[in-house]
Formats: sequence, structure tokens, C-alpha cells
Amino acid sequence: MKTKKKRSVLLLISAIIGVLYILYSISYWSGANASAAGGAEAVGAGLATALVFPHLICTGLAVIFNILGWAMNHRAFALVGGILYAVAMFLFPMYFMFVIVEVILSFVGFAKLKKIIAANESISEQ
Repeated sequence: MKTKKKRSVLLLISAIIGVLYILYSISYWSGANASAAGGAEAVGAGLATALVFPHLICTGLAVIFNILGWAMNHRAFALVGGILYAVAMFLFPMYFMFVIVEVILSFVGFAKLKKIIAANESISEQ
């Protein structure tokens, strides 16, 4: 009889919140750029998007590593995801409240993943 391998629920929740945030950000910033009417307004919207873009790229990479850490039960991917979320938080501090939950969940999920991996190994040995 095969038993299912356990996975980190915290990493999954962090990944889901991260994906939702990325989708929201993409729709918001693309709408802000599309609705710019005048020349000065378009320049301002473009500048704002350029300032937020590194934050969004870093958050997108964090989501990818977070999903890999969850799917593969790999601690290094989970740690890299948490670090990238933290870097994204510092790249654009005005949006820290959108990323702080993912940072916390990723690091706690990383810490608990050691116990989950050990439990999975004991199940596979039986």
C-alpha cells in the first residue's frame, strides 16, 4: 500500500498568496499604464512601473522557488524563495505589507520542512 508523501502546507499557502499578488500587480500596473491619458501622466505611470518592476520580478522568482520547494520537498528551494520574498520587500518598501506574510510563511515552512522530510523518509523505509 502506497502512502502519500507529506508536503508543507505553509509553503503552499505562501505560494498561493504570492501568485495572487503577482496577478493583482500585473493587472494593476498594466491598467495604470493603459489608462494614462496625457504625456506627463504616461511618463509618470511609466516611471512608477519602472520603480516597481524589480520588486515584481523578485516576487515572481520567489513564487517559482516557493512552488519548487513545496512540490519537491526541497529545503534549499524553500529557503531561496523566502530570501527572494525578503529581497522583494526591501526593493520596494512601500509594498512590504503585500509580501510580509509570504516571507514569514516561507521561512517557517522552510524550518518545518526538515521534520516533514524525515517523516517521509521513515514512511518510505517501512
